[in-house]
Amino acid sequence: MPFEGEFASYEPLRRIMESDKVKAIENRFKIRQSDGQEYSFLTQLTDKSQLTPSDWQPDMILGIDGSCHAAKAENGFPGAEFGYITVASVLILLDKIRELEKQEFIAPKAFRETEKSSTIDAVFPGCNVVIDDEESAKASMRKTLFEQLLGNIVFTEGETLLETYEALLKIKRGKGGDSKPPKCPCEDEEEYQYGYGQYDCATCGKLLYSTDALRLHELHNPAGSCREMYGQIMFTLERLWLIHILRAFERKNWLPTLRRLAFMIDGTLAVYSTSSWLTKSITDELKRLNDLQKTVNGTDLLILGIEKSGTFVNHFEDIDTDKEGGKDKFPSQSALLLDDAYIKKNIIFSQSDKIYGKDTYFGRKFFYKTKTGYKVVSSIATFSDYQQDLRTAHTNQFPRLADALNLLDQVTSNRYPNSVTPLITAHSEAAIPLNLGKRLFEEIAREIRKRA
Repeated sequence: MPFEGEFASYEPLRRIMESDKVKAIENRFKIRQSDGQEYSFLTQLTDKSQLTPSDWQPDMILGIDGSCHAAKAENGFPGAEFGYITVASVLILLDKIRELEKQEFIAPKAFRETEKSSTIDAVFPGCNVVIDDEESAKASMRKTLFEQLLGNIVFTEGETLLETYEALLKIKRGKGGDSKPPKCPCEDEEEYQYGYGQYDCATCGKLLYSTDALRLHELHNPAGSCREMYGQIMFTLERLWLIHILRAFERKNWLPTLRRLAFMIDGTLAVYSTSSWLTKSITDELKRLNDLQKTVNGTDLLILGIEKSGTFVNHFEDIDTDKEGGKDKFPSQSALLLDDAYIKKNIIFSQSDKIYGKDTYFGRKFFYKTKTGYKVVSSIATFSDYQQDLRTAHTNQFPRLADALNLLDQVTSNRYPNSVTPLITAHSEAAIPLNLGKRLFEEIAREIRKRA
């Protein structure tokens, strides 16, 4: 690490480039060989015109996005910080937008009325921050995570976010999830058993929480920034919030409203890192909820994840560019449905027999170029073993694909690369929470019910 104000010279760069060790490792790199079929993907494309949309076109979108920031804590200890996390839900009224588009001039106030938002916020102790009578910063973080899930609820009457999470934990335990429990989070090397709520550890006698099973405390850095931990907490909360909303609709007997409501969430439809076990529980819960609402609505749920950056976004850009640097190799209103073989050959190199994303994804990835030429890397939620089978990529393995492509044609934005309007609005609410602390989801729910 350099000293403050110190700048490196070019000598180390020259030494690295001429190093025999660098050259030796470069010679051992596996290189993706060209087979002369760089544009063979063109034969695998699905044209939107070949698909038949469902009878119910979504006229509302609920976007979910989060934001996290590390802030310095003034408590006298060096490096003390806390993480500030927000998760925003924004309802976009597409039918109102379509009506406004017929006008020559759209009044800003009228356009703002097509969006309704709600934001939850949370603060988590990081390095050198201890609360109450806790014995360490990590113990403080564990307690705070439990309290935050306990204290958040989508409707004033209904289950808490903690109860939603514990329902997913029960699914895990029902599948033998206790077979190899992690080490006790109370700095003990002994294994412990999962439980619900607050309970005493049978090994060390200290207080444990059901949320310890997420193991997010393992990312706590006692001697530096906890930014990775904050990011994973935010990512996990976004996905828990999606399930929380769907379960709330079930409890309210509002499942019929879901036929015209689409969900969009920032990032992949996956759960990573220490809490990745949630993926299988979320998959099972989505199957249950989808089957339940399908008996009423006759169609699958429409849930999309949108990626703004990463290797898949980079690859989509590459295949849309020819050797001379020209764009638009990928035709508009066409989709490339990704399977395991394509991903491993072209995007994430692997020779493993294990299916890509098997333990982390609850959706299928696809590329789509909209009618206006914008590129979108998306995931769509799946609800059966057949749909999840990445060994093949057929259109019937992507639920409501035609509706999804229609929706992306309507909501992609030129404001940012790879962006869609619902998530732009949700992120702006999360980054600058104008509705912080307000129970506005009740109003969102009323709007959904009114338009059902």
